[in-house]
Amino acid sequence: MTNPPPVPSLSDAFGRRISYVRLSVTDRCDLRCRYCMSEAMSFLPRREVLTLEELAELADAFVARGVTRIRLTGGEPLARRGIDDLARMIGRQIGNGLEELTLTTNATKLADHAQALFEAGVRRVNVSLDSRDPDRFRHITRTGDVKQVLDGIAAAQVAGLRIKINMVALKSLNEDEIAPMLEWCGAEGHDLTLIETMPLGVVDEDRTDRYLPLDGVRTKLEERFTLTPEQHRTGGPARYLRVAETGGRLGFITPLTHNFCDGCNRLRVTVDGKLTMCLGHDDHVDLKQALRTGGRAALDEAIDEALRLKPRRHHFEIAGRGAAPAVARHMSVTGG
Repeated sequence: MTNPPPVPSLSDAFGRRISYVRLSVTDRCDLRCRYCMSEAMSFLPRREVLTLEELAELADAFVARGVTRIRLTGGEPLARRGIDDLARMIGRQIGNGLEELTLTTNATKLADHAQALFEAGVRRVNVSLDSRDPDRFRHITRTGDVKQVLDGIAAAQVAGLRIKINMVALKSLNEDEIAPMLEWCGAEGHDLTLIETMPLGVVDEDRTDRYLPLDGVRTKLEERFTLTPEQHRTGGPARYLRVAETGGRLGFITPLTHNFCDGCNRLRVTVDGKLTMCLGHDDHVDLKQALRTGGRAALDEAIDEALRLKPRRHHFEIAGRGAAPAVARHMSVTGG
């Protein structure tokens, strides 16, 4: 009996090797962060979203094609019923091609899931936290209680999960908290990544009011901290520096001031099975249709088509006041 031919690995038309998939498990979230969502959001009907089994099958297919890192995202992934079961299903691939399973969360529900995630094979999580001030946190998120987040982080540490804090830098809103956040992360043993706000989806505020270029933030931080570039990578677009005063790492994700597309190694799958080749483009390939009607062969064909269509770079910009977002799709639909 002859063995089947090996499935080709994932490379796009520009020679970039794809090894990282961000898999959205829900478009729903219990917060309404002002830069991410409108206050009144419409979400997909449950019948349109992929089942847990389909999400796990997609993960298996990507691992078979050479993907080594998978991140579960949302919306808020911990809002998806059965998320611990899904983590276990995907986590079984760790050591069989999959090197790392991670998760991005707002941590409001993390205390209830941290131990199960660790047992499933997750070893680190990214926590979105734009302010530790209770009033300001509630303003940014519209509904949030920062104590839930901090309790979730503490529970994750007890469970053995490493934490990286993601902080969106917002002009005239949380920029005075960036240096204190860096110090707090250092004291707690967390890395910190700063992110420029991205023009995705219509929100209730004008993004020009909140866009804070991170090159200026870095210059200001260097007046207080000794920052040394290093080669550490976590699979995503962040570029890291070591902070001498805390011993921790500081990352920068700069889709607007410094394009990072040349080294893109990522694909994103929405909760309804659309494979988006770039966060900054609306183009997609329908994996749900392939999965439900054609099985693995059709799925591989759809993935190959996506690789052919993956663009060289995104074209994000914060245009003038009142301008439409670069992409109509909200971040919560695609997954962070």
